[in-house]
Amino acid sequence: MHSKHLRTLTLATLVTLTGGLALAAFVAPMDADQGVIQKIFYLHVPMAIVALGGFIYGGVCGAMHLKTGKASWDLRSYCALHHSLILALGVLITGSIWAKASWGQWWVWDEPTLVAFLIIFLLYVTYSPLRFAIEARERQARYASVFAVVAAVFVPLNFMAVRMATSLVHPRTFDSQDNLPGAMALAFLVCTLGMLLLYVTLIQYEMAQKNTTFQLRALRRRLGDDVVVGRSAAPDLSGEQS
Repeated sequence: MHSKHLRTLTLATLVTLTGGLALAAFVAPMDADQGVIQKIFYLHVPMAIVALGGFIYGGVCGAMHLKTGKASWDLRSYCALHHSLILALGVLITGSIWAKASWGQWWVWDEPTLVAFLIIFLLYVTYSPLRFAIEARERQARYASVFAVVAAVFVPLNFMAVRMATSLVHPRTFDSQDNLPGAMALAFLVCTLGMLLLYVTLIQYEMAQKNTTFQLRALRRRLGDDVVVGRSAAPDLSGEQS
């Protein structure tokens, strides 16, 4: 991405995310039962949505890499999964804080939604160690793409099974319009958009950094080869006789 477009994306992210959090803090009404701690919803749920969507996007990029063999798709998949995992960690942390305030416990093992998200998080934690355990670059990228595709299929299947479970302590926000009325819905949508923009921005920054690093390495290799070839082919101009 061009640096000008990247600056524009960064600015849009800052404005949208700041605006969403401001709406959540000062415009959205206070929850009658949970009080101020419910405000963490506007950070926790958007992070969860974007993280899960990012895992699936990483799988799509992995499938495109397997189809085309282009390294750019492998890089997109890696960056997408990397930042989705960071957001997923944020989901677990904010969820634990919310659970402690609402339920009196940091974690509830008999809640299917929490356990399902933890399983997905632990699955993707293994991505980088498995990837970099393979030294051959092409084989590493191919195996990583297969992992990304298989794991992406597992994500919706896992949560479909959770939705079919009978015992649910975790609130279902979108089951009814009454669950998210008026200003709450506006704040939530803006926060979700801001979180999505943040995710895209971080991916673009990492891709730009890695592409620059790859280009520098390639340039150094070329310069090194040119120097070696130049020295071996250059005539002896010192004027000394052997």
